[in-house]
Amino acid sequence: MQLEKIAVVGASGYSGEELIRLLQNHAGVELACVTSRQHAGKALGAIFPKFKGRKYDALAFAPSEVATVAASGARIVFLALPHGLAAEFAGPLLDAGLRVIDLSADFRLKDTVVYKEFYGQDHPAPALLPKSVYGLPEIYRKEIAVAKLVASPGCYPTSIILPLAPLLKAGLIDPKSIVVSSMSGVSGAGRKVEADYLFVECNESVRPYGVPKHRHLSEIEQELGAAAGSAVTISFTPHLIPVNRGILTTIYATPAAGATPQAVADAITQAYRGEPFVRLGGGESYPDIKNVAYTNFIDIAWRHDPRTGRLILMSAIDNLIKGASGQAVQGMNLMCGLPETAGL
Repeated sequence: MQLEKIAVVGASGYSGEELIRLLQNHAGVELACVTSRQHAGKALGAIFPKFKGRKYDALAFAPSEVATVAASGARIVFLALPHGLAAEFAGPLLDAGLRVIDLSADFRLKDTVVYKEFYGQDHPAPALLPKSVYGLPEIYRKEIAVAKLVASPGCYPTSIILPLAPLLKAGLIDPKSIVVSSMSGVSGAGRKVEADYLFVECNESVRPYGVPKHRHLSEIEQELGAAAGSAVTISFTPHLIPVNRGILTTIYATPAAGATPQAVADAITQAYRGEPFVRLGGGESYPDIKNVAYTNFIDIAWRHDPRTGRLILMSAIDNLIKGASGQAVQGMNLMCGLPETAGL
């Protein structure tokens, strides 16, 4: 079996580290190149002691340069870079004949005006937007398989879109009624030194942030609108909680006229029947971050509240796996024609 050669650009962040961990155990790929401007020339095992004595521990970080990545022989490149920077690499890598999976927000949005509204700058590579595929396998599986450029979804969006999309598509909820509250572990902010994310600032504390217009709202509303067939605007409040990883999302919506609890259950069940990474709890259990940590699963449950008439949807994911690196590997498997669950 010929192994697919893979590169990870920006491999020293949390998502990059998780990609390396997953790819180490992937029987169908060879990690040909990892890059880091900060750690160029240093071995993986020296920067991440957890990788000492394991596959690729002696692989050295290369400089973050397109020519270096292209010369590595890699056919697929993960971009684990901040938004804005990823776009600088994507175009030249595509021109060099490589396929790109971007974990940043640079290619998730189709509208450059919306990108500027939410990210505060002009899009750095607008010509590439029509070529990108939103990398949510449960919705865009066929498109991902043949894509040259995949925009891997954000963590909050994954936890919100998957519970809601089947219901909006089936017309079972009022799209104007959606209110979302999410809680995320601190790793969602990335590996950076800022006072807000120091241990003593986060520990024994829960706080909202990014209200009322978190950046992820842009892709959430884009994808929910695609499911509904019309524009969708939601209220979204994210919270930071003192755990390392995980997202717990609670969604409130009003059922459409005539929509029964059974119809809701049937729509979600039919949408995700046979999906390898979607676990449905229905009315029997509640999603729990501890049950999805270090996995590529999303756990989804729902309840109908007869007192208020509202539908309550709940989900849990690991923000670094199903919300980032694991989902990206899932997409890579589809692009390479490998089993979708390989390495996961």
